[in-house]
Amino acid sequence: MDSHDPDDDGALTASRPASPAQPPALDPVAVIRSKAYLSALVLAALLGIPISAAAYGFLALVSAIQEYLFDDLPQDVLGGDVPAWWPVPWLVLCGLLTGLTIKHLPGNGGHSPAFGFKTGGGAAPDRELPGIALAALTTLSLGAVLGPEAPLIAIGGGLAALTVHLLRKDAPPMALTVMASAGSFAAISTLLGSPVLGAFLIMEAAGIGGATLSMVALPGLLASGVGALVFVGLDNWTGLGTFSLALTSVPPAVEPTLATMAWAVAMGAGGALLGWVIRWIGLSLRPVVHLNRVLVTTGLGLVIGVTAMAYQLISDNSFTQVLFSGQEDLPDLVEHAADYSVGVLILLAVCKTLVYGLSLSAFRGGPVFPAMFIGAVLGIAASNLPGMSLAPAIGMGIGAMCTAMLRLPLTSTLLATLLLGVDGISVTPQVVVAVAVAFVLTFVLPTPEGRPESERPSGDRAPHETKPPGGGGGI
Repeated sequence: MDSHDPDDDGALTASRPASPAQPPALDPVAVIRSKAYLSALVLAALLGIPISAAAYGFLALVSAIQEYLFDDLPQDVLGGDVPAWWPVPWLVLCGLLTGLTIKHLPGNGGHSPAFGFKTGGGAAPDRELPGIALAALTTLSLGAVLGPEAPLIAIGGGLAALTVHLLRKDAPPMALTVMASAGSFAAISTLLGSPVLGAFLIMEAAGIGGATLSMVALPGLLASGVGALVFVGLDNWTGLGTFSLALTSVPPAVEPTLATMAWAVAMGAGGALLGWVIRWIGLSLRPVVHLNRVLVTTGLGLVIGVTAMAYQLISDNSFTQVLFSGQEDLPDLVEHAADYSVGVLILLAVCKTLVYGLSLSAFRGGPVFPAMFIGAVLGIAASNLPGMSLAPAIGMGIGAMCTAMLRLPLTSTLLATLLLGVDGISVTPQVVVAVAVAFVLTFVLPTPEGRPESERPSGDRAPHETKPPGGGGGI
């Protein structure tokens, strides 16, 4: 036998170089007991202050631009009510600026939200942070239908990693990971209504557990708690708001019944199917977006603006319900749920679903808040069904839609129940059933490419495009 035959074990043994010794496995318990970890806790608390302040400033800027362009400016220029056509030119500008940012700035503007909520891949390099921030700013402030959570997580993690690099250029990878997570926690410390809920979202998406979870989560929770205090302090100082998700009016609690449990199955299935439609729109359009990023994104902005205009003309309700993330409109929607007919709610759900899918395909932001808004709209419409009540219907709708879009069942359950406050406890059984059904069906349904969810591709660029140097660009 030839001495170079690959089936000859002796030849392979003789010619193969000795394999290097494997590095010892990381012991999370030993790390937690070390002085370096205690120093990391102190640094995490300190980083929570400037990062949460930066996140607050970003959210305040987005809110100020929205209020000026879609409320103050039309009043000053036109007087009277804002015309239905007003959002169209701003959405065209939104598509143009976002497309130019993604195409020309490093980092591709961050990960595409069409592939769901992501926290893996490490912190965004510092050279990519301006592109991530600018793409999110144009998307969120000019009317596209995405939320701020994903870019804030990317920006917070990137700023924390940059700080560690500046303090210690030879910092070990684990230190960068821990501090980047702490920065992400601080950036969304109160966005979802509670520092714990924001932290839970990041931890479930990252898929970490055991002692490693404690090692990474503790600095993050500390930074998140400090960040929550900073958000409250800045609100008291500036009066701009807390930018925290909360309902001003909560539907009365009702006890679970067999009817509501049965409807929970239907709501879970409906949420999964509607989530599939939204992802189908986003994923199917991505190849078209990559043919001409700027032109197609501008065209999608036009379609989003026209859809919002059509909704106002048909329903006589503000186009803002169709645009933006839905975070600010959700409390008003729930408070005045009785004022909406089923037909208007269905029209709103259809319009929001369409523009949400279009936004996923080309813009930059997070998927949480639009999913919650659509789920609430469906829940309010379903509350008119026999045996249904408003509180469980809203909880089931939000839970099912968040599960379909995030694929995070525990976080989706918490989002739906905690939003309803104390009354959310009574609807937990129905929400759990809706979330379970939606989660199973989401992974059973194929992607637009005909493959199950576990085999879907990741990243943002089309197969024929070359990824720019520097990594994936954040969340």
